[in-house]
This record gives sequence, structure tokens and C-alpha cells, in this order.
Amino acid sequence: MPLSSPAPRKHLHTRTITYTGYERDDGLWDIEGHMTDTKTYAFENQWRGEIQPGEPVHEMWVRLTLDDNYVIQDIEAVTDNSPFEMCPAIVSSYKRLIGVRIGAPAGANISASELAGGGLHPYHRTSLSARHRGHADHDARADEKGGRGREDLTWPRQRPPVLNTCHAWATTSPAVKQFLPDYYEGPKSEEGEE
Repeated sequence: MPLSSPAPRKHLHTRTITYTGYERDDGLWDIEGHMTDTKTYAFENQWRGEIQPGEPVHEMWVRLTLDDNYVIQDIEAVTDNSPFEMCPAIVSSYKRLIGVRIGAPAGANISASELAGGGLHPYHRTSLSARHRGHADHDARADEKGGRGREDLTWPRQRPPVLNTCHAWATTSPAVKQFLPDYYEGPKSEEGEE
């Protein structure tokens, strides 16, 4: 049954997640995930320049290789598009998940503490590789245009929910130092720098 007709609205954000399962010739199983986030408008990105409507803001791939007991035998992660230059650097930490049992097929949950050996997890790829949680709402509202009904990442009245949701938004990252300096917890600047 389709949804009822919505109130008047404007399409801003689309997240697409595709999972594909494969039975391998060696008796193992591959689960491949692909996620994209796109906007319906062009906006400036400090690292990539202008991102056009429909061009992926995020585009990420994950392949989990599992045995019959749902133990990860291998994992590969790739970031084709991201909003920050630092985002692809975290993919190598996924190898730390080899040997982790992800649970039954209907409840494949990998905790953030298991991911990257207890380090910060890449928010978008964790949605892709472990379980889908309703992050599309966050991304639709946290666009880079700002404005009514969207997060203003520079507004200091409350701790922005984007903090520590991924490698780029870690409170020790250069992105937080630049865009949310009130919440930056990383190394202080060298002497003589402001």
C-alpha cells in the first residue's frame, strides 16, 4: 500500500543503499553494500569545489566476506566520494573487524567499540556495513546550505549532533577545528599560530 499524499514539500536529499549477497565457490559468502548520498541542489564544498545536483556527496562500498557462522573472514571498504579529503583514510581500520561475529542475518550488529578497535567509526559506512539506522533524516537536515529546518553547524547553543559521528566530524579532526572550533578537542596550534 503506498503512502498517503504528503504535505507540500521540497526534495533535498536522497540516500540510496543497495545490498547484494553472493555465495562464493570456496564456501564463504560475500555481502556487498553500496551507499550514495545526493542533494537536489548545487553547493560549494571546500575540498571538492561545487558539487552538482545528483552528484554523490558520499559514495561508499563495503564487501564483507563471512563464513557459515557469520564470522567476518575479510572486509574491503572503498570511498569514491566524500565531503572531506580525510574521509577515505579510515577505510584501512575496517580490517580490524576480521574475526568478529556479526550475528544472525536479520540482526547483523557490529558495535562502535568493535569497529576500528574501539576508535571512532565512520558513520556512513557503519550504516552500510553493519546495520541501517535512520541516518537519512540527519543528512537531509544537515545540508551545507543552512536555513530553516536544517542544522546550523556554527550555532553554539547546543552540542551539534554531528560530532563524533564519523572520522571527519571527530572532535579532534581538522574539520571540527575549522567549522566548529568551540567543540575542537585536538592538539592546540603550534606556538606562534593562532
